[in-house]
Amino acid sequence: MESPRAGTRTPILLASLFALALVAGRLPAQEIEPRSYANVPVGVNFLVAGVMQTRGGLSFDSSVPITDEALRTTSLVLGYAHAFPLWGRSAKFDAGVPYTRLSGTAEYLGAPVERNVTGFGRPVLRLSYNFHGAPALGLAQFSNWRQELIVGASLQVSPPLGQYDEDRIVNIASNRWSFKPELGLSKAAGPWIGELKLAATVYTDNDRFYGGTTRSQDPLYAVQGNLIRGLASGAWWSLDATYFAGGRSQVDGRYNRDLQQNWRIGASLSLPVDRRNSLKFAVSSGVYARTGNSFDAAGVSWQHRWGGGF
Repeated sequence: MESPRAGTRTPILLASLFALALVAGRLPAQEIEPRSYANVPVGVNFLVAGVMQTRGGLSFDSSVPITDEALRTTSLVLGYAHAFPLWGRSAKFDAGVPYTRLSGTAEYLGAPVERNVTGFGRPVLRLSYNFHGAPALGLAQFSNWRQELIVGASLQVSPPLGQYDEDRIVNIASNRWSFKPELGLSKAAGPWIGELKLAATVYTDNDRFYGGTTRSQDPLYAVQGNLIRGLASGAWWSLDATYFAGGRSQVDGRYNRDLQQNWRIGASLSLPVDRRNSLKFAVSSGVYARTGNSFDAAGVSWQHRWGGGF
C-alpha cells in the first residue's frame, strides 16, 4: 500500500485498512485472511456484516471421517472489532459469529448420509498485538506514519457453542473448544505488502460425538502467505495461499486415516465506498486436499467504521 502521508487521503486509505475474515468462526485453521496485522488508529471500531457461500468437500468438524462430500452452505456473518493501545503498541480485539444454512450429501464409513440444517456456527474471539513496527497512534498521528516491518501475534478462541446434534454425523458446529496461537510478519515495499503467518490450532475432546463416543484431534499446523497491492484510491487487492497439515483424529483412542496435508489459494479485493464504509470481496478454492476440505468459497462483506476521530 502506498504510504498514508497525505492527510487528505487518510480517511480513504483507512477505509480499507481492516476487514474480518468471512470464514472466521467456521474454519479457524484454514481461513485465508490478508492484512490481519495491519496497524489501525487506536479507538477505531469496526462493524462487519457479510454473506458467504461454499460448495464441495466441506467438513465443519475436520475430524469427522466423511468422504465424497457434496455440501453447500450459505452463511450470514456478523463481526465487531476494536483497536486500542497496549504497552505503547497497537492491539485489537475482534469477535464474529456466522448463521449458516447447510445442505447436501456425503458418505460416512461407506454409507450415504444427507443433511439439511440451519443454525449458528461457533463464534470466534481473538486478541491481536503488534509488538514491533506498529506504534499505537491516534488518527492525526497516523496520517504521517509509514509501514516498514510489522511483527505481531494473536490468540483466537472458539467455544463449544452453535448448532450441534450428537445423533447426526454432519453438523454446523462441533462440541469442543479450539485455541489458535499465531505469529505474523508484514513487510511493506512501496505499494506492495508481503505477509507470512505461522499458526497451530489445538482442540479439546468432543465427549458427545456420534454414537456416544469421544473424539479427539491432534493439532493442525498452518502457514499462510499474502501478497497485497495498494492502489492510490485507497482500494487494495491480494493474492493469498495457505497450507495446513496434521489434525489426525481418533475415536475412543483409535486413530482414523484422516491426516491432513492440504493447500488452498484465494484472492481478495477491498473497495472504499466513503469515509466510513467499504466493501470487501473474497474467493478461495482448495487446490490439493489429502483428506477433505476441497471446497470453493466466495463472499462479500460490508464494513463500517466509527470512533477514534472519524
